[in-house]
Amino acid sequence: MPSASSIIRILRRRGLVSPAPQKRPCSSFIRFAAELPNQLWQTDATHWSLADGSSVEILNLIDDHSRLLVGAAAFRTLKAADVVAVFHQAARLGYPAALRSDNAAVFSGNSRQGTVLLESELERLGIGASHARPYHPQTCGKVERLHQTQKRWLARQPRAATIEELAAQLDRFRAHYNAHRPHRAIGRRTPQQVFEAKVKAGAGHSSAPVHYRVRYDTVDSQGKVTLRYESRLHHIGLGRGHRGTPIVLFVADRDVRIVTEDGELLRQLVLNPLRDYQRQSA
Repeated sequence: MPSASSIIRILRRRGLVSPAPQKRPCSSFIRFAAELPNQLWQTDATHWSLADGSSVEILNLIDDHSRLLVGAAAFRTLKAADVVAVFHQAARLGYPAALRSDNAAVFSGNSRQGTVLLESELERLGIGASHARPYHPQTCGKVERLHQTQKRWLARQPRAATIEELAAQLDRFRAHYNAHRPHRAIGRRTPQQVFEAKVKAGAGHSSAPVHYRVRYDTVDSQGKVTLRYESRLHHIGLGRGHRGTPIVLFVADRDVRIVTEDGELLRQLVLNPLRDYQRQSA
């Protein structure tokens, strides 16, 4: 029986097929990199498994210019509020001017023709948001490549039995990757060296909150949640209909937003420090 290549050669000689164009050489591709640290971050989630075989998700955020791993966290199931929480925690070195992600439901509302919590938060902070085209993972190539390096490192460690153990491993990996591992794409320097070498870009028209906190909690049996501000406890009313609902509080000084784990905004308020109970508006 003739081989497939022999059949193709015969068909080509008879003029029955058109030859396919040759692939582009690698040298023809243009590598993009942001000119300054914090000019652009990339984010994406990848799957990992614990010692018992259960699946978890790891969310990574990386600086496009320096390859600095600014955030890495693990979750049983990554939800919209988790993404925003990790984003704010990663901004200890400043907020980026723009953030790029794929079209996963926690990052983009394109598939539902709406807006997800992350997009709303970026707009509030004056940070540009962009998404990769479907089936074009190379658009977020730096964070995609980071996943591979991270998983190879994790595979050499004892398999974590819990989320907490995996979180500790991710912290050790981030410290090693940022400060001790030379990176070929940035001249065999470490991401930390490259990040610190230049002035930082920043968010657009809005300055980032100075004192920002993220707290996970559950609405109590009375439909309230308690928040400490300047050493004083304040009770925020959400309604009895939300009793037992897991929530996330985003606190920027006295500006408080309370959302569900899926990103639904339950209440937004400016805390009145003179009142113990923050009553719902009529």
